[in-house]
Amino acid sequence: MPQEDLFQKGKELFLKYKEMIAYLFFGGLTTLVNIVAYWVCANLFGIGTVPATAIAWILSVAFAYVTNKLFVFESKSWAFSVVGKEVLSFVGCRAFSGVLDIFFMWLFVDMLHINDLLIKVLSNIVVIILNYVFSKLLIFRKKPEEASQQDGDEQHLQ
Repeated sequence: MPQEDLFQKGKELFLKYKEMIAYLFFGGLTTLVNIVAYWVCANLFGIGTVPATAIAWILSVAFAYVTNKLFVFESKSWAFSVVGKEVLSFVGCRAFSGVLDIFFMWLFVDMLHINDLLIKVLSNIVVIILNYVFSKLLIFRKKPEEASQQDGDEQHLQ
């Protein structure tokens, strides 16, 4: 296979899976924000497991909203009504996964005494998957005309 065919195939795969690749990248960064914020709160400031998890959640949700809006789902509108709806649904869905994260940390760390960073990482894997589904299907879903416009833009790039 000639090099330019390989490059073209790679480009096509990237465009096809661009959203998922971006979500995994920024989801990884969001997870890093969450884990580091938790560690700082729990280990440097001596905050308990549940409040440290809650603080880490707030910081990581703020980071995730901005990166998801701009880079993952490419939501272009900054109109108050659009942003308000996105923020409310984003925080609402993230609240569900945040409560799940807090429950996992309470159960496995406080009650069962398993290593907190191990549980934090495992909990974040579950949270990332849930949050992608929520973001894709509920929060940043494209209207049919936006999806067809984006498909046309991708066709134009090829």
